Amino acid sequence: MATNDEWLKKVREEIIEPDLPIIDPHHHLWDFPGSRYMLDELNADTQNTGHNIVATVFVECTAMYRAEGPEHLKPVGETEFVNGIAAQSASGLYGKMRACAGIVGFADLALGAAVDEVLEAHIAAAPQRFRGIRHASAFDDSPEVRPSHTNPPPGLFGMPKFREGFARLAKYGLSFDAWLYHHQIPELTELARAFPETPIILDHFGGPLGIGKHAGRRSEIFAQWMTDIVELSECPNVVAKIGGINMAVNGFDWHKRDIPPTSDELVAATQDYYLHTIDAFGPDRCMFESNFPVDKLSCSAPVLWNAFKKIAAGFDAGEKAALFHDTAKRVYRLG
Repeated sequence: MATNDEWLKKVREEIIEPDLPIIDPHHHLWDFPGSRYMLDELNADTQNTGHNIVATVFVECTAMYRAEGPEHLKPVGETEFVNGIAAQSASGLYGKMRACAGIVGFADLALGAAVDEVLEAHIAAAPQRFRGIRHASAFDDSPEVRPSHTNPPPGLFGMPKFREGFARLAKYGLSFDAWLYHHQIPELTELARAFPETPIILDHFGGPLGIGKHAGRRSEIFAQWMTDIVELSECPNVVAKIGGINMAVNGFDWHKRDIPPTSDELVAATQDYYLHTIDAFGPDRCMFESNFPVDKLSCSAPVLWNAFKKIAAGFDAGEKAALFHDTAKRVYRLG
């Protein structure tokens, strides 16, 4: 994904609460043709922003899969790659921030019990950092809405072979990151109820859509989303990442503007998603996430974290610590 750094620089803000410790629990790394987001770029969007981001968690994005070997083991190449980046960061030569302190990879859970081989390979590739699996299930029948990069079928979470593979996560002490669209949240709730021993992390508010057939229906979709979020929050094994709502699919169209949004504009447009989710789950089950560089299409890192801090302004110090740092540290078991 190409980002317009000159466009993002059109909005500059004074950093709010610069000393507040932050763990960013959701970002990617990649080196795709025409799009590069590696350690240098990550450092520019973390420890060089003025915000006190002390560590991060990497989440799978099909980067650096193995070119050879069995198809089901190719995603292990991504974990090998990211663990190397994490080792670079841990050397201290690139600053105090610890990149990729936790790693979430991909394994095809539809392999059923045979997924054990893949899970064991991921753990062996990053024994100190590998924390979980994301098998994205985002699917919508609107032609304008792209499915997840995993090209999932509809109803993935209810398929017997997927559930057979999902059941293996608890054996290895692994969590599950869920990336889906808003109308699929009830499917995740059913999955969470069926596997109460497996920690599940809801990514990006459950993907409230705002394009295709969903355009112009924000109030209607939000009302149902609120209900679905409350029902999901009743599953004690589920926590929520709050962020990732500035993507093109969310329909705010920030990326189409001549000037990027300010933190105040982000807050005005999106804070109801944050506050409702925090109200449903509680601060100790929520964590602010950047979703960079995907959300960088719409806003800069300094502006985004300022928006988060403005949204959290009404919470006390302990609640802020949970939202920005402690929940992520606990859920991803970061030392």
